[in-house]
Amino acid sequence: MTMYFRFFLFFLTMSTLGAWAPAFGADQMTYDLGQAVARGLEANEGIKSVRQALNASKLGVKSARGAFGPSFNVKYGYTHYNEPSKIMGMQTSPQDQWLFGLNINQPLFVGFNILTTYQKSLLAEDQTKSQLNQAELGLILEIQTNFLNLLKARKNVQSAKDSLTRLQSHLKVIQAFYDVGLKPKLDVLQAEVDVASAEQDLLSRQNEVDTQEAKLNTLLNYSVNSEIAYVGELEYAPFSMTFEECLDLAYKHRPDLIIAEQSVEIARKDSKISASGLYPSVAADFDYSRQGDDPTVSGSKYQDSASAWQVALNMDWKVFEWGKTYYAYQQAEENALRLVSEYNKSKTDASYQVKSYFLNIQEAAKRIGVNKTGVEAARESYRMAEARYQAQVGTNTDVLDAQSSVTTSEANLNQALADYKQAVADLYYAMGQKNPALDIR
Repeated sequence: MTMYFRFFLFFLTMSTLGAWAPAFGADQMTYDLGQAVARGLEANEGIKSVRQALNASKLGVKSARGAFGPSFNVKYGYTHYNEPSKIMGMQTSPQDQWLFGLNINQPLFVGFNILTTYQKSLLAEDQTKSQLNQAELGLILEIQTNFLNLLKARKNVQSAKDSLTRLQSHLKVIQAFYDVGLKPKLDVLQAEVDVASAEQDLLSRQNEVDTQEAKLNTLLNYSVNSEIAYVGELEYAPFSMTFEECLDLAYKHRPDLIIAEQSVEIARKDSKISASGLYPSVAADFDYSRQGDDPTVSGSKYQDSASAWQVALNMDWKVFEWGKTYYAYQQAEENALRLVSEYNKSKTDASYQVKSYFLNIQEAAKRIGVNKTGVEAARESYRMAEARYQAQVGTNTDVLDAQSSVTTSEANLNQALADYKQAVADLYYAMGQKNPALDIR
């Protein structure tokens, strides 16, 4: 019995530890901005889809390269004739014939079609790489935007908590004055209304935090209910790059401009492919055949040799097709010119976008300085209004107005800090630069 009892205790202990192990071992995942972006790029389904498209384009290059080599065609068949061939009453061929044939065809010149198609496939692969880069930049910006909104929402929650604390403290002061008959009931009621309003505002601010966390979870391919700690602060650091430097980077690295330029090159390749029909096609052929009256194609008594071969050089040239090829070539040329115009327009739009975001950075930076001063002044004004009220020389309205000014100035500062970081994120996106952690230089 002792042995069984010990075994039972051991089993019970291990089962209990196994049940509690996940709770003890599961640490809450923590992400700063850079880590969140890295996770998103790794796990986001949209990015995976573009990567699969890139793999497909690589296979397209291999397929186009295969057209340079010779093609091999093998055939094997059986034919039965209802009557054997005869000459002067003598049979000259078997009634049952088996045939094996091999053809090797090597294109020598097809109007630059094969070469141009291969070059086009290389451009298509490069274009897909640019599309992947563009998708990654878009995801980075989306994660950064939501992350910054989360940080702003948290600061707004803290500001709402501070506001509620100030209003509750003021309500206690008013209630104490009212209890001894120094203040009217109206002051108490006004303070209670403001406390209730602050509580409602706090709930709304907290909901913004929860919403942004859920959105970030989905961008990182987690469940919306996942408990993930996103850490970071809205901090100001001066942006030192000049507009000319930003514009130069945009012209060199923006994936949409690169894609537009590659589209022009692909269109020119299409034009060249269309023009290939104006040239002759030249190919070499090698044919080898065997025949016989049984499946081994080993010949028959009616044949001197079971096999034969030949080599041929052929040229095929469609001299006239009523302008079909010529107008197809002209159509492709016009399409290439259209894409050139679209590329130039995209370049102009890019310069405006860079300028706009650059100005947004400067404007937000100025607002940060102004609002920092405003917050300090509002807090000092509130302290003075509260002190005057407690000294019976100020009014309840003065305190409530001062408290409202503190809340407003703090919200303005939070918005300015978030706008500054957002403008930086937008500018890096406009320059085609990946800056996951938003390290400002």
